[in-house]
Amino acid sequence: MFGSVQAWSRRHEKVAAVLRVAPLGALCLLTTVLYAGSGAPDGGVHPGVIWYVGVSAALVVPLVWRERPRLSFAVIALVSFVQWLADVGPVPANVAVLIALWGVAYRCAFRWALAALLVTEVGVLLLLIDRLVPTFGMFSTGSILVVTIWLTGLYARTRRHYLEGLEERAERAERERDQQARMAAAAERARIARELHDVVAHNVSVMVVQADGAGYALDHDPEQARQAVTTISRTGRAALAEMRRLVGVLRENENADPDYTPQPGLDQLEKMVRESAVPARFRVGGTPTDLPEGQQLAVYRIVQEALTNALKHGGPGVRADVEIDFTGPDVLVRVSDDGRGAAAPRSADGHGLIGMRERVGMYGGDVSAGPLRGGGFEVLARLPMAEAT
Repeated sequence: MFGSVQAWSRRHEKVAAVLRVAPLGALCLLTTVLYAGSGAPDGGVHPGVIWYVGVSAALVVPLVWRERPRLSFAVIALVSFVQWLADVGPVPANVAVLIALWGVAYRCAFRWALAALLVTEVGVLLLLIDRLVPTFGMFSTGSILVVTIWLTGLYARTRRHYLEGLEERAERAERERDQQARMAAAAERARIARELHDVVAHNVSVMVVQADGAGYALDHDPEQARQAVTTISRTGRAALAEMRRLVGVLRENENADPDYTPQPGLDQLEKMVRESAVPARFRVGGTPTDLPEGQQLAVYRIVQEALTNALKHGGPGVRADVEIDFTGPDVLVRVSDDGRGAAAPRSADGHGLIGMRERVGMYGGDVSAGPLRGGGFEVLARLPMAEAT
């Protein structure tokens, strides 16, 4: 189909070239008829008609070669020079020189356009020498006409290149837009994958720790084992519910009903801390502000990940303090525990701190995590409220 469109475009260009020549050809034909009708003194055909028709045809026909402007101008200039040598007077078809000059300026490089301008100026000078006594004013008048037509051709060429550049930039912008859309989709999938990792890592860690505790307490403290099993059941259901929500976003089935459950935020933070497997004290300093949902989710996940780390590495009987401070220009999130701290074994495949830094980095904040003096571990995150807003 694209080839047929190109073929149609080429045919259209040829037809347009013929139509551009048609007015000049019609003028030459009309002048030829009038010239021949005047007749010779003896009533026959005027003797200059043959020269007139031949020169006019030789000047007009090359204008059809629109795609080869240099050849067209060269032929017309050569015919005009032969016409001057044969002492044949100017005819209306000599306007073809100016049309061909415009074509060279429009379609060829500047050096060819300049060469065509100089050749045309020489032709103006030869015409004045042959027919009149040349003066500077007469030569200037002819040159102004020639240079004006030449400049219009250069302007049209510059305009054409500008429009072609705009079309190219528009196509490139469209390709970049499609690429950005694909990149955004990939980034969104990566974000959801990180969310899925956080959910699974937190809940599975809680379930593993509680299962281990239930196994140890099964013979010595059945009530504590029963509570641990209850916590495992509740955590498993919460993990399944949130995994269904995240996996539902990744589905490509358009007929599936999307889940519009909102992301957890500050409203759910106290409940999460209270239901955590790590006994924790929750405090809020200052007046909570309306943070964007993304920043609320970041605070929620930081606290969740910090409590998970306390549960995994803090040791038995670990307790935690969760503090959210709104008194300053930044939101401060501090989660500390009284566990083993520096003595706790480090996991080689942990991604919790990396995830925290990525979340906080999106809002221009920073996060630090490390053991405390005398034991325990602390996670401190700062999120600028002004930038977030």
